[in-house]
Amino acid sequence: MQTLPILVIGATGKTGRRIVKSLRARGFPVRDGARGAPIPFDWDRPETWGPALHGVGAAYISYFPDLAFPGAAEKIDGLTQAARRAGVKRLVLLSGRGEAHAERCEEIVRQCGLDFTLVRAAWFAQNFSEGYLRAPALAGAVALPAGDVREPIVDVDDIADVAVAALTEEGHCGCLYDVTGPELLTFAEAAAHLSEAMGREVRYVPITLDQFHASMLKIGGAVVADVFTEICREVLDGRNATLGDGVERALGRKPRGFAAFCRTAAASGAWREAA
Repeated sequence: MQTLPILVIGATGKTGRRIVKSLRARGFPVRDGARGAPIPFDWDRPETWGPALHGVGAAYISYFPDLAFPGAAEKIDGLTQAARRAGVKRLVLLSGRGEAHAERCEEIVRQCGLDFTLVRAAWFAQNFSEGYLRAPALAGAVALPAGDVREPIVDVDDIADVAVAALTEEGHCGCLYDVTGPELLTFAEAAAHLSEAMGREVRYVPITLDQFHASMLKIGGAVVADVFTEICREVLDGRNATLGDGVERALGRKPRGFAAFCRTAAASGAWREAA
């Protein structure tokens, strides 16, 4: 068993908190990589990286808010150098499917001289239950600039399971895991699954990239709006309308489907109004 701590960067995020919970349940020592942790980690304060990495055997890297943001590649490069200096042996990077900026960061990790695993993930199912699309789903209309493109929406629990395996088991070093769900869905079909599980109508409303940009301006300002609009322009063009085999290769089982995610999320109270 891993005896040195495993650093989970983004320990409070969608993937990170699941990874932390799973590692601790299995008895692995974990160091939370977060601004409020006892040994803080902050992407905007490089002076925190070395102390957070000190004495760590492996690290999970989730970059917030996204690898497409300005400066992300430089920070990933700086982090890998800090990890090498600290004696870290293994890195697991969460990457984005179909994103050129993410692939640049993958190559930085690939060339850093440490053992690595790349987890390239599709659109998160949990965006609808605990992300920015939860409120629109509760309001009955999810608006996205996706047209009738099909996406292999992935359950974040599967991403976490793959990452935990890569952090703790042999046989995953040097692997690129293309992690998707088991079927291709249009967002209209996803909305139908949401409707059935939530017991209320959820419509998918296709919008233009300009309309999406305007809505994101109100939520996060110009930089956020610009970056996420470009991500949508890049990845919602049909390039991701294929299934990956990452879950099966890493775990030896099929990925969870979107309808099953919806039922589980509803049963857990994810869409209760008071949540």
